[in-house]
Amino acid sequence: MSKGVPSYLKALGRKSLPATIDANGRTYTQRRIFKNDFFAVTALYECDDEKVLVKVQRQASFFLIPMQWVGRILANREWVMMDRVQDLPGIPRLIARWGPTGMIREFVEGTPLKKGERVPDEFHAQLRAMIDAIHARNMAYVDLEKCENVLLSEDGRPYLFDFQIAWYVPRHLGGELWPLRKLRAWFQSGDRYHLLKLQRRTRRDQLTPEQLAASYKKPWYVHIHRWVTMPFTRVRRAILDKIDPRRGDSERGRVVEDPVTGDRSP
Repeated sequence: MSKGVPSYLKALGRKSLPATIDANGRTYTQRRIFKNDFFAVTALYECDDEKVLVKVQRQASFFLIPMQWVGRILANREWVMMDRVQDLPGIPRLIARWGPTGMIREFVEGTPLKKGERVPDEFHAQLRAMIDAIHARNMAYVDLEKCENVLLSEDGRPYLFDFQIAWYVPRHLGGELWPLRKLRAWFQSGDRYHLLKLQRRTRRDQLTPEQLAASYKKPWYVHIHRWVTMPFTRVRRAILDKIDPRRGDSERGRVVEDPVTGDRSP
């Protein structure tokens, strides 16, 4: 038997999410943990016919270094981002904050989009309309590089559920000054490029020859982003591969449930 993931690589350390939580006068019971990695743990809770997703950012210290302040920043930031687009279709409904670093939101039945998966005819038009609406609010989503970052709901609609690295700087903090305004424009252009790439991967037949060609032309600032971040990413992965004894073939921190026994393992 392989060892489990060390507690210091989990958002709550040795602690676990409670079996039940209370929010808005209702008590929700934990049904499943989806992911438990260094930065956050996410789980499904249920009350009668209502399902919610609980996401709790880092609380545990890391080798005696306090990290809850990081979790607070990440939780507050994501809440603000999602709250800004709550009225748009395809955005899960926020329900309540939970604890110092947690949030509770609507759980949407569906599966992460997969490369090569055929989606309904209107799927990409709906996704593009969502991104356009987000851009109209002086934001950028930033996280469309992978198909899995878009949820394909059971009714065939796209949902955006992770706003951890979305971009928004309000005017009073200089968001409309040239440097930040230009950076926002680059991020928004990157969103549009990744929209085409996602459509090429899932509904290539819907693209014109010009759009198909554009989907292969990665913008220069996307290249720069990869050049800057790749060395850090490789070092981080090398370190984690040494200290995490069971990454397996799935995403790090994802909890896998045995379909026969129901046992779960990260």
